[in-house]
Amino acid sequence: MSAPPPGLSAADSDARLLAPFTTWPDGPGGAALSQFQVAGMHCAACSGLIEAALLKLPGVAAASVNAASARLSLRWQPARLALADVLSALQAAGYRATPDVAAPARALRRQERRQALWRLFVAGFLGMQVMMMATPAYVAGAGELAPDLDQLLRWASWVLTLPVMAFSAMPFFVGAGRQLRAGRLGMEVPVALGIAVTFIASSGALFNPGGAFGREVYFDSLTMFIALLLLARWFELGARHRAAEALEAVADGLPMAAERLLDGGGSERVPPEALRVGDRIRVAAGEAFAADGQVLAGQGWVNEALLTGESAPVAKAPGDAVVAGSLNLDGSLVVAVQRVGADTTAQGIVRLMQQAQSQRPRVGGVLDRVAAGFTAGVLLLALAAGLAWWWIEPARAVAVAVAVLIVTCPCALTLAAPAAWLTASGALARRGLLLADLSALERLCDVDTVVFDKTGTVSEDRLRLQRHWAPGGDADRLLAMARGLAALSRHPHARALAEGGDAGDWFDVHELPGRGIEARDASGRLWRLGAPAWVADPPDPAARLAFGPAGAAPVLWLDLAELPRPDAAEAVAALHAAGRRVGLLSGDQPAAVARMAAQLQIDGWRGGATPQDKLAAVKQSQARGERVLMVGDGINDAPVLAAADVCIAMGEGAMLARAHADALLVSNRLMAVPQALALARRTRRVLHQNLAWAALYNLACVPLALAGWLPPLAAGIGMAASSLIVVLNAQRLAR
Repeated sequence: MSAPPPGLSAADSDARLLAPFTTWPDGPGGAALSQFQVAGMHCAACSGLIEAALLKLPGVAAASVNAASARLSLRWQPARLALADVLSALQAAGYRATPDVAAPARALRRQERRQALWRLFVAGFLGMQVMMMATPAYVAGAGELAPDLDQLLRWASWVLTLPVMAFSAMPFFVGAGRQLRAGRLGMEVPVALGIAVTFIASSGALFNPGGAFGREVYFDSLTMFIALLLLARWFELGARHRAAEALEAVADGLPMAAERLLDGGGSERVPPEALRVGDRIRVAAGEAFAADGQVLAGQGWVNEALLTGESAPVAKAPGDAVVAGSLNLDGSLVVAVQRVGADTTAQGIVRLMQQAQSQRPRVGGVLDRVAAGFTAGVLLLALAAGLAWWWIEPARAVAVAVAVLIVTCPCALTLAAPAAWLTASGALARRGLLLADLSALERLCDVDTVVFDKTGTVSEDRLRLQRHWAPGGDADRLLAMARGLAALSRHPHARALAEGGDAGDWFDVHELPGRGIEARDASGRLWRLGAPAWVADPPDPAARLAFGPAGAAPVLWLDLAELPRPDAAEAVAALHAAGRRVGLLSGDQPAAVARMAAQLQIDGWRGGATPQDKLAAVKQSQARGERVLMVGDGINDAPVLAAADVCIAMGEGAMLARAHADALLVSNRLMAVPQALALARRTRRVLHQNLAWAALYNLACVPLALAGWLPPLAAGIGMAASSLIVVLNAQRLAR
């Protein structure tokens, strides 16, 4: 992440104020991209209101609010606008926000959850009391309920309804007021209007039974409707909070302090922010790693579940990489710091999840516009129904109009897409696959061809000795000597050959880039380990390495093979079982690619491919009508990743901050790929189910409400139940 640009306003001059929740994608002097958690949102229309309020401020280039996660992504110029002014504008619009730093956001969520629970409790508890007051009128026969007792029960119902209207129903009125002031018709408007009309009509019937409102009261229907609607919103609020808590679990994984080793001996405790690349830290058993790095000394088991989704502990030894936020389970490890602060894997995950959760899926914007037009139609339909019934049966006109308003509230419609998309992205994150673009879920549904890169993708970074041979039959003795010399080199091939062994008695050691390593033994004889053509002439074409005395026999030939990732074969088999074509493209030698393809049972492979060759191969597949998912390391494969219909980049660390790909596989577990394809299709099915349910519900219930066969209480139960079903249906994707 680039350093914050100079020239900030006085309120924001301290870069540390913005750093925890802000990135600078355009570099110094450019716009800032900040993340906020918003409280007070009750519907998808709130997103548009917040965005419109912020876009009026000078220095704000873009604002995007995800209604499902209640998260705001703001692109702005801190040099022109103070952070305090941003928060004040949100407050003036009727919302509260805090920078998306864990502690304040958690406090804000706790307050929002506590208030929502109190509103639900008041509405539910008093609604049950009102139902008890209304029961005698429903069950009593003609003349069994004395008029004065009936009137007393009605007055008691009215008194119990007042706290529900003043406290529990207040969010609906506040939300409707915001939408009307902004000149928009959201789903809060018909809900608030239905509640207000029902209460006014019932109060009129109570005060003047012989008046225009008739004598029927609907206090029981009104209070239960409010309680049921608040119950549906409580479940939706819980889904949003669980997504935010999963994000903060990663953000809070870093320790409060780290033990930094001093060059002169001894150590000191410092905050993670004080660490620099090249520092050495000691991590005791039970502590979390404060930075990304490489193990220098010690062995132990590390739990990386918080970052990668892998529940089983991972063994770590000298030379292995560790990531910030993972937990050292046993042993003491000395680690060389390689990445700190925003460049660590943990912070990269946080940024990427914030980016994905702040996006508004394209389908969400369409649903907002549909809901606005739908609301206008509902208001006209309710007015027409009320007028028609005023001529048919005036005593039922208000009840019919209220039922129409309630039953057609588009809550389920506007919750359908955000709930499904957010839940699916959270489920993929737990598998170690982080979406940088939520729309990739939709494109994953159409993928029929998956193409893998080899090195660093289906194969691990380390090699193993496949076989060794020597013409003179002295292969084992020469292998022991070669391992000793290899222990003096840091080249990946040499490290694979050494297997952690001790160096032998070698002198005058020299390492030549592109060739290998040479040294003299105790007798002064020069030995070489490296490229076959450098060690002996002619080289054996089947060998990847050679070892022997310079310009003389005997020569040991070595063949090193890449290790496939533990779940690579399982992932390829799962893709084949799902009916998808699988290909392997690599710039490595064709023999090595063929061997890997045979191990993984991939028929379509190509070795010796340049980046241009890979790009041409993918475009040929697309020309045949195939939808291609490319999985690569995100560096050498950049052109082909950009050309694919969907691209997933492997790796961790600084790559996360760049986020060029549609998704990043931080767990390096390839089984996440077929799982993502399956989950994408499940998400599409759930989304279609949600939309179909919302449409069918309205088509079935609107005629009943217009005909007067659906009382307000039943309409309230149906509307609240439809919203609840949509949210719960989306939660199935979390499994």
